[in-house]
Amino acid sequence: MDLGIRGKTALVTGASKGIGRSVAQGLAAEGARVVLSARNEAVLSEAAEAIRLTGGEGFALPADVSRPASLERLFERLEQLTGAPDIVVVNGGGPPPGLPSALDEVAWSRGYDLTLMPAVRLARLALPAMKERRWGRIINITSLTVKEPLPTLTLSNAYRAAVTGYAKTLALEVAADGVTVNNVAPGYTATERLEELFEDDAARKALLERIPMRRFASPEEIADVAVFLASQQASYLTGQTITPEGGAVAAVL
Repeated sequence: MDLGIRGKTALVTGASKGIGRSVAQGLAAEGARVVLSARNEAVLSEAAEAIRLTGGEGFALPADVSRPASLERLFERLEQLTGAPDIVVVNGGGPPPGLPSALDEVAWSRGYDLTLMPAVRLARLALPAMKERRWGRIINITSLTVKEPLPTLTLSNAYRAAVTGYAKTLALEVAADGVTVNNVAPGYTATERLEELFEDDAARKALLERIPMRRFASPEEIADVAVFLASQQASYLTGQTITPEGGAVAAVL
């Protein structure tokens, strides 16, 4: 199926590894011109080169999404390189775990800048050109914690839920401009983040028992959902949170 994004420009943050890298690869496979961004320039450059080796267009532009000035520089360089993006995928590593009683003001402030504000700032930077073109896709990669909070992931529970509420509100504002805003809330996915949160084999085994499919998602399976949301076929889908989680969440909605 042709997803109708050949020749579009896409920006993917947190694209050096894991889900972000898989999203970048998926968009490039559909013919999009993909700008990959993350903090680690060496790993990022390797990810962009891997796309080019398969015949795609991949460009590496390092940035720190938690810093407003870094994002502004990213957009300046991006517009010079490829023009303003048609597709923005906001992805990044989650904030560190911790119970509510263990988190101080610094932790809350850091989680805010790392998890909520990149979605706000990247949308603000991307929307003027999207509105002018009357076509745009903003996709936030969040977590299943927006539907089922996990006890030790206080910051993720709070700020990813905030991203969800923000995205729904933004979707209402820009729908008539031809811009869609959606979220992908992955379940337990085989990434470094999962290994950090569930370090030992016993913990991972217990986690698998909670998943009806009895396996973790691959980053590519999550990326497929994001790539679809970027497509022309998803043009009437906005303000939604899609949760690819293998049946792990018991909630009806």
